[in-house]
Amino acid sequence: MTTNQNAPNRLYLMQVGIMPEYEIPLVCYLVQTGDGRNILIDSGLPEVMPEGESEFENERDVVAQLAGIGLKADDIDTVISTHYDIDHAGRHGAFTKAHYVLQRAHHLDAATNPRYAGTRHQWDQPIERIRLVDGDTELLPGLELIETSGHVPGHQSVLVRLPKTGAILLTVDAVAFAAGFTRDEPADGGNPDAKATRVSIIKLLDLVDREHIGLVIFGHDKEQWATLKKAPEYYE
Repeated sequence: MTTNQNAPNRLYLMQVGIMPEYEIPLVCYLVQTGDGRNILIDSGLPEVMPEGESEFENERDVVAQLAGIGLKADDIDTVISTHYDIDHAGRHGAFTKAHYVLQRAHHLDAATNPRYAGTRHQWDQPIERIRLVDGDTELLPGLELIETSGHVPGHQSVLVRLPKTGAILLTVDAVAFAAGFTRDEPADGGNPDAKATRVSIIKLLDLVDREHIGLVIFGHDKEQWATLKKAPEYYE
């Protein structure tokens, strides 16, 4: 629990799309602080999907989600970019007043990796608006970035400490489904670097044990997602 004025006091969860074949939610998050800052975690799918894209479907765009809680795109101060996949960085370009925070290793990998080429016009922002970090980083009191490579190089998860709920861990794609959050099972076959993925899962499990984290929100778990508060409701 933290009482700093610049610490988080609200966390909103927003579903912006779906993987229709498996009904998997595509999500992003908003952290609000006691001193009025709005920090977006990922930006969801592009407003217009690339031609031929059939894996993902738009639902309610992140800008519309923010409008539903009284915010405009220009109200976003910071975008925490967990990684540049299309369902996480597809609307980065909408936030023209924001600074972007991500792992240096990921930004450097994306520069030459065709995986992220389709949304490069979204995430390739002026360097003066990008803050590159190296490893675990306290962004502000009660908001920590946790380096969790594996799904992609330089992926990051986020730990949010709220005054009433306590610590909430957003694993994002480091652990997409609750079933994979275990010390025993092999890493998800969808992650290309199985060794790094496993290291990151154990790192997060250790963090949960050490910090007594009561709520872990997995990146794309539809069963868990159905039980959680979604915007305009929030955790505090």
